[in-house]
Amino acid sequence: MSKILVTKPFQAPYHEISTEIQRAWDAEWLTNNGPILRQLENGMKEYLGVHDCAVVSNGTIAIQVALRALDIQGEVITTPFSYVATTSSLAWEGCTPVFVDIDPKSFNLDPSKIETAITEKTTAILATHVFGVPCDVNAIDEVAKKHGLKVIYDAAHCFGTTIDGGSLMNYGDISTLSMHATKLFHSVEGGAIFVNDTVANKVGSIAGQVSPLRFEVDRLRNFGHHGPEVFSGVGINAKNSELHAAVGLVNLRYADKIIEDRKRQHQCYDDLLQSLLLQYPEVPENVQWNHSYYPVVFRSEAEALAVKDGLETLGIYARRYFHPALNTLNYIHLPGVTPVADQISSSILCLPLYYGLEEHKITRVSTELIRICTDYRS
Repeated sequence: MSKILVTKPFQAPYHEISTEIQRAWDAEWLTNNGPILRQLENGMKEYLGVHDCAVVSNGTIAIQVALRALDIQGEVITTPFSYVATTSSLAWEGCTPVFVDIDPKSFNLDPSKIETAITEKTTAILATHVFGVPCDVNAIDEVAKKHGLKVIYDAAHCFGTTIDGGSLMNYGDISTLSMHATKLFHSVEGGAIFVNDTVANKVGSIAGQVSPLRFEVDRLRNFGHHGPEVFSGVGINAKNSELHAAVGLVNLRYADKIIEDRKRQHQCYDDLLQSLLLQYPEVPENVQWNHSYYPVVFRSEAEALAVKDGLETLGIYARRYFHPALNTLNYIHLPGVTPVADQISSSILCLPLYYGLEEHKITRVSTELIRICTDYRS
């Protein structure tokens, strides 16, 4: 039987992609904040309902630029349960990650544990909305304001997720997005930075100017340029190309369809797997989730590995996402005490989920998973 991969990139009709690429080719403007990239930024702002959007080359550089733009140094409270880029970005920028355990229901950073980890060196909180499920943004905001900390949200998985009817990107001082090919919405490679300097944005829009924080993001993503021949401090090349933007612009047309299809797949898995009583992240009632992944937590690491290995022998590929816990990386010096993250990280699998995954394949995955689990538990 054919293989069932854990994910596949969404691919819009090629003639739509080639039409946009031809437009870039004819304009002879292939990078450096071109018209298609600016069109993509405006399209994302409208679709997501955000104040601001700066497209960059990938989701990792988005976090790094956010850290620089907010002048984050010293210790940063963060999560041990995320993709490695969340932690490596901090280390790359010379910050010290300080790990706080996660909430067993949401799998996100537990706000009730943040204050005990704050020291005189703490400058910020970097939290991930894991699998597109929101952190407790109000609780985190309360702690941050109390202690004068900046907040960055790694919202890599969050395209299309809303909370109380508004975009999840509108929280924190800055939120960042990944637009990698494996993500729900992608531009092959890419990322975005959402500046939430709301008051300054409103003033800036009235004056026809960007907010000071967005100005800093633009400077940083373009080598430090402040005008063609003026450099204002150190910057980096975080720009994205017109070719990537062309793919993103076309994929944006299909965003609703992609999210609906993932919702269909989730419902199918939910119906088929309910007898196993597996653990899932809990999604609050005020959240419209994008269903970006299908994560399940098994009773133990041994059971999760038995399922993973058993499925792979049948050509079905699940992923240990996220494993290992980030506080176990060999360059981490303050691992903290994180029993919840340790347990979930060791026993979680993400099941196959991608646009167009047929129901009969979901049935096959579920049937084999149930068989393996039943054999393991007996």
